Amino acid sequence: MTKSEMQPRIQRLLEGEESTSAAWRWLGIKLLEAAPGRTLCVMPVTEEMRNHQGVCHGGFITALADSAMGSALATVLPEGERHMSFDLKLSLMRTVRVGETLRAEGTVLHAGRRTAVGECRLHVDGKLVATASGSFVVHRPEQTD
Repeated sequence: MTKSEMQPRIQRLLEGEESTSAAWRWLGIKLLEAAPGRTLCVMPVTEEMRNHQGVCHGGFITALADSAMGSALATVLPEGERHMSFDLKLSLMRTVRVGETLRAEGTVLHAGRRTAVGECRLHVDGKLVATASGSFVVHRPEQTD
């Protein structure tokens, strides 16, 4: 699948259109790059994301990783498919401070008919802060529920 054949929603996000996902909008997630099987998403870390230690709560980092892997999956699946994560693992290596911007590169490792697997590397200012992996259930347009 070429960049021009990606799902229209991915194309719209690349063109700067606001996401239809309320979670993406609230978190401030933006899609900066997309190629078949890979995306780059960013998220500014805001005061609302701060935990009791004064740094970004890991749940927000996980949400960005899930979004990057999910959007990468959307670059290789046909229009009309639906997918959602059912297993996520995040390994944190360093803290992320309020005011920093997280960059998440999602990559598809496997995209089958019913399941998919992705991975994500998250950076701040070029420094690796976390890695993630996820498993996704896939419902293609021709499948019935």
